[in-house]
Amino acid sequence: MSISVMNSREGSRQIRKTVIVYLILTAVSIAVNNIYAQFGHGVRSAAMTLMFLYPLLGGALFYFTLGLIVPRISDRRNYRLFYNIYNSGIAVLTVGSLLKGILDIAGTASGYVQLFQVAGWAGAAAGLVCLIAMVFKRRELS
Repeated sequence: MSISVMNSREGSRQIRKTVIVYLILTAVSIAVNNIYAQFGHGVRSAAMTLMFLYPLLGGALFYFTLGLIVPRISDRRNYRLFYNIYNSGIAVLTVGSLLKGILDIAGTASGYVQLFQVAGWAGAAAGLVCLIAMVFKRRELS
């Protein structure tokens, strides 16, 4: 087998692993919501109930679609930079949603929840900017 074929398989394997991890995180988010609801004395929070959407849509669906559109994206030079920044943004959004849900159920509020939203969306946007720059820079050189 040639090295390029092995790298191509490794690239698609990386995307597949990322999608699987995000699907597991989606299931964990749903489980955390349901377990926390058992101890929340009948009080639910929309932020915690919908927390699973960040890893599902922003993670699994996004990377699945990215893998279809640009099959060997993980072989590109600055992929790791995009990957780390974008995933950090999704993680901050998910944790911020969990925190907001806990505070809603407790009947209190905090200004820090908005910082989670701003930081999470900024991280995801910065990751997307890196992705777009990486894709277009590659096309110019080809």
